[in-house]
Amino acid sequence: MSDAPVYRNLIGGTWHDAASGATFANRNPADTADVIGHFADSDERDVVAAVAAAQQAYASWRLVPAPKRAEILYRAGQLLIERKEACARDMTREMGKVLKEARGDVQEAIDMMFFMAGEGRRLHGQTTPSEMPNKFQMSVRQPLGVCALITPWNFPMAIPSWKMLPALITGNTVVIKPASDTPLSVYHLVQCLTDAGLPPGVVNIVTGSGSKVGEPLMRHPDVKVISFTGSTEIGSRVARVGAEGMKHVSLELGGKNPMIVMNDADLDLAVEGALWGAFGTTGQRCTATSRLIVQRGVAAELTARLAAQAAALTVGPGLDERNQVGPSINQGQLEIVERYVQIGMAEGARLVCGGAALRDGPYARGFFHQPTIFADVTRHMRLAQEEIFGPVLSIITVEDFDEAIDVANDVPYGLSSSIYTRDVNAAFRAMRDLYTGIVYINAPTIGAEIHLPFGGTKGTGNGHREAGQQVLEVFSEWKSVYVDFSGSLQRAQIDNN
Repeated sequence: MSDAPVYRNLIGGTWHDAASGATFANRNPADTADVIGHFADSDERDVVAAVAAAQQAYASWRLVPAPKRAEILYRAGQLLIERKEACARDMTREMGKVLKEARGDVQEAIDMMFFMAGEGRRLHGQTTPSEMPNKFQMSVRQPLGVCALITPWNFPMAIPSWKMLPALITGNTVVIKPASDTPLSVYHLVQCLTDAGLPPGVVNIVTGSGSKVGEPLMRHPDVKVISFTGSTEIGSRVARVGAEGMKHVSLELGGKNPMIVMNDADLDLAVEGALWGAFGTTGQRCTATSRLIVQRGVAAELTARLAAQAAALTVGPGLDERNQVGPSINQGQLEIVERYVQIGMAEGARLVCGGAALRDGPYARGFFHQPTIFADVTRHMRLAQEEIFGPVLSIITVEDFDEAIDVANDVPYGLSSSIYTRDVNAAFRAMRDLYTGIVYINAPTIGAEIHLPFGGTKGTGNGHREAGQQVLEVFSEWKSVYVDFSGSLQRAQIDNN
């Protein structure tokens, strides 16, 4: 055991060791000798205790007026503003993303705090005229109960905020299992809520593996909502478990996002966008630009310029603000990137930049990989079809707009897409024809804002959305209310003909 702090489970407002007494280490992916903390290695016993605490807290939390719940979120948002830099630095240590991106991750949680707090006075329903005289009718939102949140490591504060805050504002209670690679950011987020006056048991944290914590959490009979972000493979399993228990299930899964560049595009802008979209967060975004679909007239020039600028990107620990690309999250993810580089070369794609892990000198204790670009990729290669989640960009050449759209849509996912063009007609056709949940014009495939719905089509999810007002649908149910003040029995559809 190192001198790193020990973080326990938060259950019912108090801190508890795992029932097993075991812990696991959270290490810096840029320097594995840096132990950020030791976290409870929990199991089903801890899950049962956390769900019981959340269920008990729900009885009173659901009755707190939504504007009063919002006041807690407003206070928590202000606390997070004050703690932003410290939270960002801890995030860079545990996740690896460069510091400016970690600051952006925390800012997204701040934005969501204030946005969802605003919804505390805007949980709108409907009032409609009745077909009967002297009768009033309306619809209202109602909470569901205990929500299980299972969150990923790539946006360790932003994504938990997308799930937790709408759950709270609609009157639910929460048990969250953060990713084992990045649990500390969730602790920081929840600490702000606790310090802002959130009652005990309304949010509970249980750390540990998916098999020992995630599985029993989503199967618990008192859990009414499962919100999961992760791989499509695991997401399909979550969907089946949720269906067995008739639970609300929200899935945010994989992506293989295309950026189209037409002959008339501003190439300076396109190069800048492709670099940011492909190598921001080391390519570890579900919205990362992983396919560059380029019209033949500009393909050679764009490829050459991208390769030169990608090779010049500085790779290294994220706390050094001179660095532009951080590490992969862990050894396993680095090995996946290396494997796909070998797959690309075996498939006949042309390596034009990068292609190797960095293991010597200053990189020896981290999980670093060169920004990598393949050209001459065809639409059916594995490089063009499968999510890599690393700093690998595939360039596919097409002849015209119609082929570009066809190639863009020809993958199992449908999260984000973009097109660079000066032709307004082509831009509007792309907005219509790209079958993704998010479309950008003259911008890369990353950069969503929290007040619009976030999510995708096909293998990217199950139709629900995070962020925006639409996320409220996941964490609430509709109740229709009819008030007859006529003093007599009125039979709808019978007495009004």
